[in-house]
Amino acid sequence: MKQTHIIILGFLSLLLSACGGVKPVTGSSTADNSLAAKAIIASHNNAEPTFNTLAARMYVAYEDEKKSQGITISLRMQKDEKIWIKASLLGVTIAKSLITKNSVQYYETISNTYFDGDFELLSNWLGTDINFEKAQAILLGQSVFSLSTNNYTTAVVTNKYRLQPKNPLGDFYFSVLLNPDTFKVSHESVSQPSEMRQLEVQYGQYQTVDGQLFPTTLEVNTEDEGKKTKIEMEYRKIDLNPAINFSFNIPNGYTPIEL
Repeated sequence: MKQTHIIILGFLSLLLSACGGVKPVTGSSTADNSLAAKAIIASHNNAEPTFNTLAARMYVAYEDEKKSQGITISLRMQKDEKIWIKASLLGVTIAKSLITKNSVQYYETISNTYFDGDFELLSNWLGTDINFEKAQAILLGQSVFSLSTNNYTTAVVTNKYRLQPKNPLGDFYFSVLLNPDTFKVSHESVSQPSEMRQLEVQYGQYQTVDGQLFPTTLEVNTEDEGKKTKIEMEYRKIDLNPAINFSFNIPNGYTPIEL
């Protein structure tokens, strides 16, 4: 597979920062050992941000075994529907992407290449199956798997609520830690031993934007057959519910990326 990492940088940076009234969440709540899994899950679901559209800027640092790179991202998002991304370096646009529930479109100006297909490219690179719903969940500080569709065991670990499925999720092993003050994700891991794949997501402090909870920083670590990648993100600005468009056209003459 001919691979480019710009699309991954853009894809993983669908996250959020703040403009205007940013307030870090620095609560010191103590996890309650007696709180049932059902109540924890309900609180986590209620903590998901609600908005129609979002416009944001952020900085993303990428590192693998061969190189490291930093890039500025502009993001437009229609919740549950689509994500538009523009990646820039020194003020010059180097890539654009449009992601919907059923497709991933992307082009890169430096190599004059494009991709127009499904989530296979991203799943291969991330080291775990990914779709729009999982991606959005990661970006909003929510569990990558729906906690409402399975039975989960719960325990208090390092003053956080740890949830694990009672029954296997196919060939996935999954665990998530939730903060006791916000019920947002502190850390989650997904592994597929049969495919030698692992994805770990570690969140920093959360913040409030217009009364909604969003991450401030995020670190993603992936491993696929021994190959490791790390992506760190800093969320710098976000506007909620602006009037925006999602225009996207692959330029003529570009060469398709082949899987």
